[in-house]
Amino acid sequence: MSWRKDRGAERGYHHGNLKEALLQAALGLIAEKGPAGFTFADAARSAGVSPAAPYRHFRDRDELLASIAQRGFEQFEAVLTAAWDDGRPDTVTAFERLGKAYLAFAREEPAFYSAMFESGVPIDVNPLLPVASERAFAVIRAAAERLAALTPPGVTRPPALMMALHIWSMSHGVASLFGRGDAARRKLPMSPEDLLEAGVLIYLRGLGFTTDRKPPGQAGQADQKPAGPWGTASK
Repeated sequence: MSWRKDRGAERGYHHGNLKEALLQAALGLIAEKGPAGFTFADAARSAGVSPAAPYRHFRDRDELLASIAQRGFEQFEAVLTAAWDDGRPDTVTAFERLGKAYLAFAREEPAFYSAMFESGVPIDVNPLLPVASERAFAVIRAAAERLAALTPPGVTRPPALMMALHIWSMSHGVASLFGRGDAARRKLPMSPEDLLEAGVLIYLRGLGFTTDRKPPGQAGQADQKPAGPWGTASK
């Protein structure tokens, strides 16, 4: 079995697939051991090539991880863009989809998610990494700008960038602690989606938004809850 794997990897290398083989091998190691749990030589061994072979494409382990993180952010951007769908059919509905898509990516792509946010790789190792990261965040910021435009009359409009950063932080926290698809996931007496929905509603209430929806688990309470992506904004 080992011989066949090595021979297959060797044939892939001769066909120009070494870089992809290394990326896939590293993704598998991240899923198994975390982004800090393997060496450059481990990635080479897992890909079935010599310890020197990876240097044809990557300067070191950090550059390999940065390439994985770049690819992760590119996929993340595509997922968020599709969920946001330029705010259709309305800002509130689209923002709700965006939050669910964020959690779904963390759950379905835990190795990419770890490489993107937990590898500790300097962002300037790969010049394409910060570009990919900013493009993904730009989707959240664009959605926050649409949401900020729904600020009720008489309420000071919050800075869209601040809202984007706050909601991103909240989404990332829920995803990292409770919405993962790996062994680091914590138990939660509700769904991660419900937790994020409740948190965003409470956050937006503090900004002056109003809504006729209540955070999950509080449907029987009479007081009003905030508007926004996981609620119905007031007109």
